[in-house]
Amino acid sequence: MTYRTYQKRTAAFALSAALAGSAVLMAAPTASATVQNVNYQCKTPIGNKGAVSPIDMKSAKSGSGYKITMSFQKGVSSSPVELGKGAMKPSAVIKVGGADSGQFTATGPPNDKAIPANTPIKISDLTGTYTPKKSGKVNFTAGVLTIKALGTNTTCTPSNSPKPSLEMDVKGAAGGGGGSADSGSSASAPGGGELPQTGPEDSAVALGTLGGTVLLAGAAGVLWLTRRNQAASR
Repeated sequence: MTYRTYQKRTAAFALSAALAGSAVLMAAPTASATVQNVNYQCKTPIGNKGAVSPIDMKSAKSGSGYKITMSFQKGVSSSPVELGKGAMKPSAVIKVGGADSGQFTATGPPNDKAIPANTPIKISDLTGTYTPKKSGKVNFTAGVLTIKALGTNTTCTPSNSPKPSLEMDVKGAAGGGGGSADSGSSASAPGGGELPQTGPEDSAVALGTLGGTVLLAGAAGVLWLTRRNQAASR
């Protein structure tokens, strides 16, 4: 094999490495969320109250499932008396639709500081784990919010039939019904837009970039050594 032929093959190998790195980047799953306004109607110990809060959801791979984080951008209820630190504990139902069905509960930590009387109760981020049982596109929608405080329960029910806050492509065990998923997911906003991916899946992009870089560096090293040996033999 002539030097020119070897040089062409080396260049082709370098190009293939670059394309492989780009393919990994393009295939890496992304996660995004669409903020949905949820009209909560709350039944409290002292009467009914209502409030609208924008709800955001995000996902991240967690073992055989996905950790779903639900964020409230506004308070949805209030208390006639001050709630001391740690007196309020929130939780919420997240409904699963699309290719899969069911629901799971997301919970959050107690309030980290006192909440004055007659002021909106800021709900901390709630997290829950979803494990796929079927493959396909699934969606997540805000369900009933429960606030436990001072021995009482306040339940807040969405009254405006909110749209899903998150849609994801998932794979169940062996690509069919039942079991847990062991592969990554891709998520897209129901409205279409894409946001930067979140959670551990960022590592996939970083790994893809690193792989392409290492392969390119190796090809460049082979080419440099070949040229050096060729020059020495002349």
